[in-house]
Amino acid sequence: MTDIIAAHLHASRDAMIRAAEDAGLLATAQAIANAIIAALQAGRQIFLIGNGGSAADAQHIAAEIVGRYKKERAGWAAVALTTDTSALTSIANDYGFEQIFTRQIEALGQRGDVLIALSTSGRSPNILGALAFARGRGLVTVGCTGITGEPMRACCDHLLVSPSDDTPIIQQIHMAALHGICDAVERALTA
Repeated sequence: MTDIIAAHLHASRDAMIRAAEDAGLLATAQAIANAIIAALQAGRQIFLIGNGGSAADAQHIAAEIVGRYKKERAGWAAVALTTDTSALTSIANDYGFEQIFTRQIEALGQRGDVLIALSTSGRSPNILGALAFARGRGLVTVGCTGITGEPMRACCDHLLVSPSDDTPIIQQIHMAALHGICDAVERALTA
């Protein structure tokens, strides 16, 4: 059992090193931070979406933005569209599961807001549909995926690609990169 755990930790470490040394990934992460900074400075909102573990990650990052990351500061507007069970279930029942995020963006999203979509596969219909709708409405669209997630690129202004095809490792890199983005945003807006 310890060999299995050690192998996972080694694979995670190796993927983190690849991510930390990937100039394209780092440039994308900085562009995402800049988009969030601009949106918050303009009084806009940040929306986050994902399915399964990515839904939990969306909630986690929304909490970092609303509450605080490391510094005491005013709260900023961020909403994980994965948390309202009444909205999710009624939309899924009335319009289909593919519409659970699109319908919420239709109701809440405004030009200049940012939508951050986490999808390890990059192929989830409800994620792709929400990104396409949000982009058409004038939101800045951000995707976070793995190396098989190229289908997201067509609907994203910024696509952060974790250098892995292993779902848990993709999610770990997303969280590390998004935490770094939160740090950059917080430092820029509280300087």
